[in-house]
Amino acid sequence: MEILGLLMDGFAIALQPLNLGLIIVGCALGLIIGAMPGLGSVNGVAILLPITFLVPPTGAIIFLAALYYGAMYGGAVSSIMLGIPGASTAVATTFDGRPLALQGHADKALIAAATASFVGGTISVVLFTFFAPPLAHVALVFGAPEEFALMLLAFATFVGLGGDDIAKTIFSICIGLVLSAVGLDIMSGEPRLIFFDIPGFFRGINFLVLAIGIYGIGEMLWTIEETRATGGAKISEATVTFKRTMAALREIMGAWKAGLMGSFLGYFVGILPAAGATPGALMAYGVAKQISKDPDKFGKGALEGVVAPESANNAASTGSMLPMLTLGIPGSPTTAILLGGMVIWGLEPGPLLFVEQKEFVWGLIASLYAANLAALLINIAFIPVFIWVLKMPFTILAPIIFVLCLIGGYAPTQSLHDVWLMVGFGIVGYLMRKLDYPLAPAVLAIVLGPLAEPALRQSLLINDGSFSIFFSRPYSAPIMIVALILLFLPLIKLVVNKVRVKKAAA
Repeated sequence: MEILGLLMDGFAIALQPLNLGLIIVGCALGLIIGAMPGLGSVNGVAILLPITFLVPPTGAIIFLAALYYGAMYGGAVSSIMLGIPGASTAVATTFDGRPLALQGHADKALIAAATASFVGGTISVVLFTFFAPPLAHVALVFGAPEEFALMLLAFATFVGLGGDDIAKTIFSICIGLVLSAVGLDIMSGEPRLIFFDIPGFFRGINFLVLAIGIYGIGEMLWTIEETRATGGAKISEATVTFKRTMAALREIMGAWKAGLMGSFLGYFVGILPAAGATPGALMAYGVAKQISKDPDKFGKGALEGVVAPESANNAASTGSMLPMLTLGIPGSPTTAILLGGMVIWGLEPGPLLFVEQKEFVWGLIASLYAANLAALLINIAFIPVFIWVLKMPFTILAPIIFVLCLIGGYAPTQSLHDVWLMVGFGIVGYLMRKLDYPLAPAVLAIVLGPLAEPALRQSLLINDGSFSIFFSRPYSAPIMIVALILLFLPLIKLVVNKVRVKKAAA
């Protein structure tokens, strides 16, 4: 009851005219920033951080948190409408969101993304409200062995993303892991895989550059070829009517399992320091396919393929605030900037924050409820505008997509090296699609590779090179066992099927 009383006090702060206005403006700006390829919540919060000095500290953090929320919603827009991930957190949404749009169901995909984001955000804020201290403790005991076990579990779900062709899936994963290793060695600092001694590779390969190249330029090249074969440009027939919206909502209700799974998984991954929303969304997509009754429809326009990652990335965005507030450890790059802002305003994160700054903490938590609802309403209100963009002739849309891709590739690092790299990835993505190689595992591997490698090497250093550390700790052992079972499950199925075929032939 005390928590409910504190939450009501928080709503009294969050719903003050100034703070409510900041929530609405923050969500609207976040939606626009999230939908712009290459920007995303990190750049949005960093760019608008100086503006917040015009308002009180509580209002400033509320505005930045709303901006973060809006960007999580907005990232799905360009992923679905153009096939270009607005941010790294929305890459998994592209896998099924874009095929749905090309099939004339862009409205359904957008409504599914907005609804799933609202569900994921709401569940995560409720968990945040009632279970902050114990969940913060779980995040604190998660060391390098537990992080590697979790990453291995994510890799185990990849195998299901490639359909029945396990060899092509493993090849795609290996390509992603090789690309993730480009740059300087994390232990020795020695350069590795610096192709042709080009200086740009010393920084490594930016994940967003690869994602925009493969799913933006690659998708554009593929669509151009398809339209040449069919003799005309594809224009979506999607319209927004009350009847279609109700039908979409009924269908979305059927994907409730994927939404709940994504919400809880995303929140749990989000509270882990340095994990963030991108791994959470990608893992949720993989798990959704594993538990689906019809996994073959994934990648071809499965509604669960939109619901799972969107609920996960919004849940993770809230989850990443938990270690920031309770432990002073940022759970994602965006919360690292928020943490810096809090320190500038004289707010010291940590366990004492909940005691010494109750008004600020509960005002922020209450604002997350309001921001979640505001982002949902703003997103749904703008769906007709998004549909209008998709109805543009592809002869006009293709150059716009290409320019947005170039801007998205240049914006994060402001390096022409990354622009050329992105164009190369676009051609490779197009060729992989023509040769029927799965793209998703490669993208997932380059995301999780930089997280899994240091966790593995640190764990082995702690235990004198022995792998027993992964099976002797209470949290890592069960995760490792589940991961290994999932990893070898396709191989077991293959052997069983071959035995059955031989018995039938005999």
